Amino acid sequence: MRIYNNNIILPENVKTKTHKSSEGLNGANSFQNIFNSKFEDNSPIHFSKHASMRLNDRNVSLSSEQIKRVENGIHKASQKGINDSLVLVDDIALVVNVKNKVVITAMNNENENIFTNIDGAVIV
Repeated sequence: MRIYNNNIILPENVKTKTHKSSEGLNGANSFQNIFNSKFEDNSPIHFSKHASMRLNDRNVSLSSEQIKRVENGIHKASQKGINDSLVLVDDIALVVNVKNKVVITAMNNENENIFTNIDGAVIV
């Protein structure tokens, strides 16, 4: 896994989900399908510029399995109404804006262990 332009780039051998579009009238997506896809919001997580720099500076990388666990943690935080969450995955701590699915900062266990501006935590 690499981060480029604040987006996750998975290795070619990792399969990702594809959305199947159903055809509506005149070959276009129906309003209901578009609404449901936006409502479910299965968009991937993104990394802020700051988080990308911290991951690179601290030589921290996330496997595709860890990314899935982080996404699961963000989903759980969202269900509980958490806005800004600490997500702990193995020895990596991520501060995440849950609504926008944006990792704000990242650190490993070698860094200072003080977290501010969060209203919840998820351990995955």
